[in-house]
Amino acid sequence: MHHLPHSFFIHDDVVSIARLLVGKIIWTSIDGQITSGRIVETEAYRGRDDKGCHSFIHGKTTKTKAMFDRGGVSYVYICYGIHKMINIVTNQKEQADAVLIRAIQPLEGESIMERRRGKAFKKYHLSGGPGKVCQCLGITMAHNNIDLSSSNSPVQILDDHHTPVELIATPRVGMSRRVGDYSNKPWRFYEKDNAFVSRPLTVHYPWD
Repeated sequence: MHHLPHSFFIHDDVVSIARLLVGKIIWTSIDGQITSGRIVETEAYRGRDDKGCHSFIHGKTTKTKAMFDRGGVSYVYICYGIHKMINIVTNQKEQADAVLIRAIQPLEGESIMERRRGKAFKKYHLSGGPGKVCQCLGITMAHNNIDLSSSNSPVQILDDHHTPVELIATPRVGMSRRVGDYSNKPWRFYEKDNAFVSRPLTVHYPWD
């Protein structure tokens, strides 16, 4: 097993990276507790033209600043004022692409994850959904804009050469009418038949 190098993330095709990240491992060491999970679901967000992407919508702000850093750092934000969500920044500096981690399959510390979630949830009820991912792994806003390729980081992305048997591509979850023709871009990827993938499994937006 090894850390994914910065070169993995410095690529101008965020959609390709979102596909390749399925099967990789996200690992955390937070408050003295080790947890990890295999990434089983991702979504791609492209800064230059994607109407669903924070950096395209808002530009470079205090909140989105991490997205404009070089590939391989984290971008953590709060959704609806409640849920923390972790993205992996990709591409060169100022390009502001990112991949959202939507679901993980627990590997290490499942009992810790259950305690953090407040209940012994099973399958996708435990870690299927981006807010659940951060809760399970102990990720907070303190982990925004950190180097995910460093062995000294509390959050790391690792590769044990696992390859998913088959990936499904669908539109991203939670798109709104303002996203228009970007709503149904097939930029969400998940491992077929994996019980930890978030719901719904398929979406389609009628306005596109």
